[in-house]
Amino acid sequence: MESTLQGQLKSWRQHLHRHPETGFEEVDTSDYVANILGTLGLDVHRGIGGTGLVANLKVGEGQRAIGLRADMDALNIAEQAPGREHASRIAGKMHACGHDGHMSMMLGAARLLAERRDFDGTVRFIFQPAEEHGRGAKAMMADGLFERFPIDAIFGAHNMPGMRAGTFATRAGGIMASEDNFVIHIKGRGTHAARPHMGVDPIVIASQIVMALQTVVSRNLDPSLQAVISCTEFITDGLRNVIPSNVVIKGDTRSYSRDVQTLLDTRMREVCEGICRTHGAECAFDYTHEFAPTVNSPQFVDVAMTAARNVAGRECVDGNIQPMMISEDFGAFLQAVPGNFMFIGNGESAGQGGTPLHNAAYDFNDDILLTGARYFAEIARLELPAGR
Repeated sequence: MESTLQGQLKSWRQHLHRHPETGFEEVDTSDYVANILGTLGLDVHRGIGGTGLVANLKVGEGQRAIGLRADMDALNIAEQAPGREHASRIAGKMHACGHDGHMSMMLGAARLLAERRDFDGTVRFIFQPAEEHGRGAKAMMADGLFERFPIDAIFGAHNMPGMRAGTFATRAGGIMASEDNFVIHIKGRGTHAARPHMGVDPIVIASQIVMALQTVVSRNLDPSLQAVISCTEFITDGLRNVIPSNVVIKGDTRSYSRDVQTLLDTRMREVCEGICRTHGAECAFDYTHEFAPTVNSPQFVDVAMTAARNVAGRECVDGNIQPMMISEDFGAFLQAVPGNFMFIGNGESAGQGGTPLHNAAYDFNDDILLTGARYFAEIARLELPAGR
């Protein structure tokens, strides 16, 4: 049966890869997924948070429910994969992060559980839009996701290039960082490049700000904690022989707790306003929260690790992976419901699953589809054991 399922998973995954859709535009993707889930006999609810959906599978009389989540959106990247038969057919869009594989693994878990019915309770399969935007989880929750479909715990996973194919890794506590964005507007006074004394040079001021921001982490943050401040854009309205009037600095920060996010916001604002004031320039500082940190609940880390060991073997499961500074919209769900996020190895070498995420040549490794499907099904069996 599992060899037949592997072929089905590969077919689903490659179809989804050929037809990528970006955040909140996953109309055809949602139709395709909903049709498969309906055929499996699940109770499907559409249009949650835009294009999101929830499919319920209830077995027995158990009152507990868990959520298993997959993300649906692709990226605005033109695929560069000559000779790949299942390459994207949508110009400028591709599944460069593996959400096609995540959906297929979840569909596989739904099929396994629907056919075997070897649990007692309710499994809610949550297919989320707009993960890449950091907006889809909030949209689904604002649309009453957990009020309409209450759950006791939620589980998610992401493929990880660079990890051996089919291996698993997670950790208790923070596993992925928040992402906050900042925009700093510095208004000086433009002048001729030959007469700098006539102006207030915002480039010099902005340069001091960029350097000073690096001291926030090194001198204001407890060394036992982690954070990153990155200035990624430096925009002026000057010319070759014109000192500009305005500079805009953009960037992002990464951290693992709300307290650290607050510290970064406060100190960065103080640094920027203080330096501008010293030089007689005006400053506007904007700081926005884009992704919540992904913080795993210890009790559900144990469940996830047991499921992974049952599927792949103890030697293939790491329960104390180093936290990563990447961000995941799943963190927003974990602020509302306890649960766990797991990494599944996609492969180590290019062409065998090792091409980095968000790369134009990336592809999900079809060899791990069945492993992922079995993992999610095993979580349901452990959390909702038959005969309880």
